[in-house]
Amino acid sequence: MWDDLERPPLSEAALRRALVAPAGPYTALDVLATAPSTNTALVDLAQRGAPDRTVLITEEQSAGRGRAGRSWTAPARSGLTVSVLLRPTGVPQSRWSWLPLLAGVVLCKAVSTAAELPAVLKWPNDVLLGAQQRKVAGILAELVPGQSAVVIGIGLNVTLRHDELPVPTATSLAIEKGACTDRDQLLRALLLALDTEVRCWCKHKGDPVSCGLRDAYRTRCITVGQQIRVDLPDQPALTGVGDDIDSEGRLVVRCNGQRRALSVGDVTHIRPLRPADPQNGSVS
Repeated sequence: MWDDLERPPLSEAALRRALVAPAGPYTALDVLATAPSTNTALVDLAQRGAPDRTVLITEEQSAGRGRAGRSWTAPARSGLTVSVLLRPTGVPQSRWSWLPLLAGVVLCKAVSTAAELPAVLKWPNDVLLGAQQRKVAGILAELVPGQSAVVIGIGLNVTLRHDELPVPTATSLAIEKGACTDRDQLLRALLLALDTEVRCWCKHKGDPVSCGLRDAYRTRCITVGQQIRVDLPDQPALTGVGDDIDSEGRLVVRCNGQRRALSVGDVTHIRPLRPADPQNGSVS
């Protein structure tokens, strides 16, 4: 078991001094000891009038949710679980689909810079690390019902050990020997970078091309150029090559000579065939 010295709590007071106005760009920041879901709690706060750039963090999440209804679990204080409320005035809602991709780029940059690990993205916004391309972080964006607002939820595995990983395809900064596993430092870097990127995106009225977001995303997205399988809701799976990311943030898949743009789907990267393993005659 990790003790309090190995997994210290976040310093709410220090984070507020650094990140909340007037010193920082955020309007409110709270760290909860435990919560079922920071996204659910922040959506509720938004419906009761919480302002733009309200941040909610929990040390332990008991009912975290990922894409496609998957659960996201981790031991207390072993990672970062944070949700941010954004009210992007002046940006057409048709361009809000870029927000989770923007958050993916920000998280990828923060991990690459602070932890000194070469992070990449799997469409739409899973952050992967290592030669095996294991997932270290995920993002879930949710519209606030009845309001022009969106909540961006981020989960980042920081100090999880192998035996604590929820699935074999996951990893953590500690497992990958990242240069930084200080959660306060990582959270500050993440939230400051998120603010910078959101402001740039809003300044360009959400245009992903003119603000450079589309290029930044495509540069980091290893789904482009990969042989992939995409599991689609209520449709047969699609197998092909990730061909591009279009102006709406959709994944363009080339299959049987045709190109199809997907706004939803669960992507699996199909590794290129390698020489057979001499021990068992199989390929991996």
